[in-house]
Amino acid sequence: MQQKLITFAVPCYNSAAYMRHCIETLLSAGEQAEIILVDDGSVKDDTPAICDEYAAKYPTIVKAIHQENGGHGEGVNQGIRNATGLYYKVVDSDDWLDTDALQKVLARLHTLVTRGTAPDLMICNYVYEHTEDGTSHTVRYTNIFPQERLFTWMHVGHFRPDQNLLMHSVMYRTEVLRKCGMVLPKHTFYVDNIFVYQPLPFVKTMYYMNLDLYRYFIGRADQSVNESVMVKRVDQQLRVTRHMIDCQDLDALKGEKKLRAYMLHYLSMMMAVSDIFLLLDGSAEAKEKQKGLWQYLREHTSAAVYRSIRFGFGGVTNLPFPKGDAIVVGGYRIARKIFKFN
Repeated sequence: MQQKLITFAVPCYNSAAYMRHCIETLLSAGEQAEIILVDDGSVKDDTPAICDEYAAKYPTIVKAIHQENGGHGEGVNQGIRNATGLYYKVVDSDDWLDTDALQKVLARLHTLVTRGTAPDLMICNYVYEHTEDGTSHTVRYTNIFPQERLFTWMHVGHFRPDQNLLMHSVMYRTEVLRKCGMVLPKHTFYVDNIFVYQPLPFVKTMYYMNLDLYRYFIGRADQSVNESVMVKRVDQQLRVTRHMIDCQDLDALKGEKKLRAYMLHYLSMMMAVSDIFLLLDGSAEAKEKQKGLWQYLREHTSAAVYRSIRFGFGGVTNLPFPKGDAIVVGGYRIARKIFKFN
């Protein structure tokens, strides 16, 4: 049997109200795709039954896996363990893919694979779909990556703070994810940051298509990126940030300056995000956690990495003077209005 071109992993947790739309967009890929529906211990609705329904209806495309509740990360892990596709993409059950863009991406991947030039990472744009006001915002990488050709880290430009690679924008070769030994923490939100960070040193070739592929649904009150939810779950954000500090030795990448620069930039962003939500909490306990996180960074990285982050973008949210915290929170509020990222 010919290997599938791509595996789509769809972690599902009490997703019955919206998962069908997601699955239907993935089915447009036909037999070249494998769709793994991971029911993460859903008990409140018909999610398990819907997973089984699609697996029965499309037995050569859809697999249903039922697991004890382990969180989004364990859903991704389960997908990686069971994937048979050459490429691997995570699609959250409340999001969807643009079917026209998907056909173009898969056709290009097929051509590249046939030529023996399959990239380790395929990158496309993604679109924030804001439910509260019916607007959308597209994140593109046209100023960062060459288009429609294979390239390496040497050819990568400068990322703005709002242009990081997210889970929504990437398709990794499945073997890259396995080689890097990534296992996402269970029962932890925000692990998608690890997913787009830890494998990067194993990515040697990339390909970018300026297509708006992923539609990222945002604005539901219970979403993990809702501000009040993030403040309550700040300990999980800290766990993810510490994992990222530990999972790569950035000094080992000194020979790959642009890769190292991007990973420093991304880790700085994670430090800044952690700081902001601890500042929004505002308690004395949160202040101690903030000090503890920076101490952890100091103790678990080299002096060079610590300095780069502390005196670079990551330090912007940790201003050591009166009213510094208020300035940071004010800046965050302005950025949130402009970019609508949660």
